[in-house]
Amino acid sequence: MAEPRTAEIVRKTRETDIRLRLDVDGSGRSEVATGVGFLDHMLELFARHSLMDLHVECKGDLHVDAHHSTEDIGICLGQALDRALGDKAGIRRYGHIILPMDEALVTCAVDLGGRPYWAWNAPMPSPKIGEFDSELVADFWQAVAVNGRMNLHVLLHHGRNTHHISEAIFKGLARTLRDASERDPRGQGVPSTKGTL
Repeated sequence: MAEPRTAEIVRKTRETDIRLRLDVDGSGRSEVATGVGFLDHMLELFARHSLMDLHVECKGDLHVDAHHSTEDIGICLGQALDRALGDKAGIRRYGHIILPMDEALVTCAVDLGGRPYWAWNAPMPSPKIGEFDSELVADFWQAVAVNGRMNLHVLLHHGRNTHHISEAIFKGLARTLRDASERDPRGQGVPSTKGTL
């Protein structure tokens, strides 16, 4: 039987206190309490569409704004993915999708190759989604990419509604990371000619 691919990250700073647990081979269950309603919604979507189980508790300096909580949860999610996948032997490594969400259409692609790179072309039409600063969607995924040691690319083809664009990105990257982290039944060892990732 394969080893469980799970990780728990605890991050405590003067700005945030976070506990995040991830099970890559879950069923899409989530328990999320960040204090930021829109971020809770996006993380629940991520768990459901990645089929990863995700538990997040965050106490952050929301009297300032949601920036520190959002970015630090991205750091923890990236670290958890990287730790849970271990040496990445037997995974597919790559994933991509073109995903529609009503009028919005995005392309998402990742390479879990061990070298962080973040490419983002997804301008947000509105600066706010309720009380949430829409620019934090980019900050969250940049933190995931860097701390998950992955190439992460997002391209918005078109979209009018900022909520729909953000949701398309979270759902698209959920499906993309699901594909990239899945075990490849034909794969042997680490998916690289270098022999390591």
